[in-house]
Amino acid sequence: MGQNYQTAQRAFQDRFDTRRLADRLAESAGAHIDDARRAFIQARDMFFIATADEHGAPQCSYKGGEPGFVRVVDESTVAFPVYDGNGMFLTAGNVVANPQVGLLFVDFETGTRLRLNGVASIDDRDPLLEEYSGAQLVVRVRARVVLSNCRRYVHRYQLVKRSVFVPGENHEPPVPDWKRNEWFAGTLPAADPAHDPTRPDAPATPQF
Repeated sequence: MGQNYQTAQRAFQDRFDTRRLADRLAESAGAHIDDARRAFIQARDMFFIATADEHGAPQCSYKGGEPGFVRVVDESTVAFPVYDGNGMFLTAGNVVANPQVGLLFVDFETGTRLRLNGVASIDDRDPLLEEYSGAQLVVRVRARVVLSNCRRYVHRYQLVKRSVFVPGENHEPPVPDWKRNEWFAGTLPAADPAHDPTRPDAPATPQF
């Protein structure tokens, strides 16, 4: 089986009589990314990634970009860029400390979703760095389990507008309004574009 169940998971399966169903679903799980899954992954413009630090404390993060920003580089490996963020590097730091990660891809127009669990790595000399405009790092994930999920509880949404902050070959992202806030004065990296008064500001957006 590509999906290995643990004792507690088996206990719930037995409690609700779903062991047979779970075993059948596990038969479809494996490390191979076939052509259909490749197309699905590379058509996405966002995904969620779950990581944990060396103590097991979890983080869940949203990653967004233009369609194709997640690449299937071979039959069991995906790669994605790390763009400028809030400087905390929670995902990247966790990947170095604990490379076990879980990715969730969702098409909110159809409800289709795909899980990819695997082992992540970061290489400062990754050749994809030169191909991803605006990337600070590139994360590669070697799949351990790739599994499709039931779509019935996924609410349907349609795209309104893609983020203006996504870097592109012919697009210079504006400066987010929070970086101009006095509260962050003196904290931004020396090379941050927010120090350049000629860089355009983005429209103000609510911050949480």
